[in-house]
Parts: sequence; structure tokens; C-alpha cells
Amino acid sequence: MTSFPEPPQHVLSAFGLTVHPPIAMEGTGAAGWRVGEVVLSLVPDNARAAWSAKAREHLYVEDMRIARPLRASDGRYVVSGWRADTYVAGSPEPRHDEVLAVADRLHVALARLERPRILLQLPAPPFNDVDVFNAADRAAWEEVPLRAARAAGMPVSTTEDGRQALDALKYLAGLRRPVSLPSQVVHGDLFGTVLFAGAAAPAITEIVPYYRPAAWASAVVVVDALAWGGADDGLIDRWSHLPAWPQMLVRATMFRLAVHTLHPRAMPGSLPGLVHVAEQVGRLV
Repeated sequence: MTSFPEPPQHVLSAFGLTVHPPIAMEGTGAAGWRVGEVVLSLVPDNARAAWSAKAREHLYVEDMRIARPLRASDGRYVVSGWRADTYVAGSPEPRHDEVLAVADRLHVALARLERPRILLQLPAPPFNDVDVFNAADRAAWEEVPLRAARAAGMPVSTTEDGRQALDALKYLAGLRRPVSLPSQVVHGDLFGTVLFAGAAAPAITEIVPYYRPAAWASAVVVVDALAWGGADDGLIDRWSHLPAWPQMLVRATMFRLAVHTLHPRAMPGSLPGLVHVAEQVGRLV
């Protein structure tokens, strides 16, 4: 049995997917349904899904495969909370340096995009995952971490695990220094989402937008890879040529710690890796 619902018939009809039966993709690195050469997925936020689809529709990045959106018969990218994309083969692999090389190429292409209006919205109840990640992003950059989250009434964890994450967050906040890098549209969740299929070019099926320096998005990949992906500690040094690298690592680690503090489904087992990264970054700064 799958843990996610099957697309309803009216969604299949809207996207013209009535010839092949939907096949669950659970366990393949993607949560969705494959229908012929198309993948249908439930989206957490319709506006973001529509933005991502439009951004990917004509995006070209050298040596990359990109899942292209399929429009419904009436031109919509999202129907009843479902999106459709071309199927791209592959699965996530611990090829961390290659993911960072993807980030470099991708962000050169994304630099031409305007800041999405959806990123200007403040978190508001009832809070969803998008609000949590937006608030965590703000926490890493605002003068007082989590000010926006607290002002919106977003719950902050009071468990021992949550307090430990908050302590690490405050420690790193004290290490921040001003940076003057330009912000642009970046993909803020590349770790575990870049797909590899042997010697084929790496692929992406989504763009999770943030408006930050490109080096920050690369730093998030490094933090994730070190905390949860089994990456070697030399990964930090191998990408130290990126601009304002120590400060980007500080803010990327703060971002992940803030997610841990704010997310109601944060798992205690994910914190030790983050604390270890925070200690490494602190020594680097």
C-alpha cells in the first residue's frame, strides 16, 4: 500500500493522462504516480508549484536534465493540488561534489529570474511547512533570530532537543558578520533531490525558491551533506573558493537549526549531525 493518495480521475483527464494506469513511485526517491512518461505529484503549496513549473518550462542548464511541466487542457500548471512533470530517470546518490557543481551551473541560469512575490509573504496561521521554512530562512538573516516567527505566533519547540537547537542557533548568530553579496533566486533544497542515473547528466524535478546569495544555497548543500549524508569533512574546504564562504556556512547552519526548532515533526535524531556541523563552522569562523 502507498502512503499517498492516487490522483483522481478528473486530474488525469485534465492533464490528458487517460491511456496508461497510474503506477506508484514510492521507494524510488520520489513520492508520486507515474503515468506513462509523466509524473503526477501532490504539491504542498499551489502558488509555489505554479512558480516552479513556469521557471522550469524553458530553463536550460548545460549538462543537466530538467523535468518539464505539463499543462492541463485549460493551461493550468496545478489542478486540485496536483502537478504533472515529464519523467526523468534517476535517484539521489551521495555524490556531494557533483551536487555542488550542479548548484553552480543552475544558479548561473536562475540569476536572470525576478524575485518571486511568494517569497515576500510573512508566515501566518494556520502554519504549514512552507511557513516553517520561510520563517527559518528569515531567522538566519534577521537581527534577532526567530523574531519573525515569534511575531507571527509560530510555536517554538520547548523540548530539551529544541532548546539545544536554539542554543546552537544563538551561538552561530553571534558569529555573523555583514556580507555584501547580491541575492538572487536560488534552489534551496538540492541535497537529496538531484537525481543521478549512471553516466547521464544529473537531473532536477523541482526548484524550491529562496532569494539569497548563490553561495548560501551551496552552503545549505554542504550542511545537509555533513549532517545527514555521510560526507567527509573536507567538503567544506573543497568549496571554500565560493564567496564569503564562512559566513554563508554560518547562515546555512542557522537555517537548518531554525527549521529543527520550528518544525513540529522535527526528529531528535537529526540534531546531533547539525550540532556537529555548527561546531565545525564555529571553528572555521
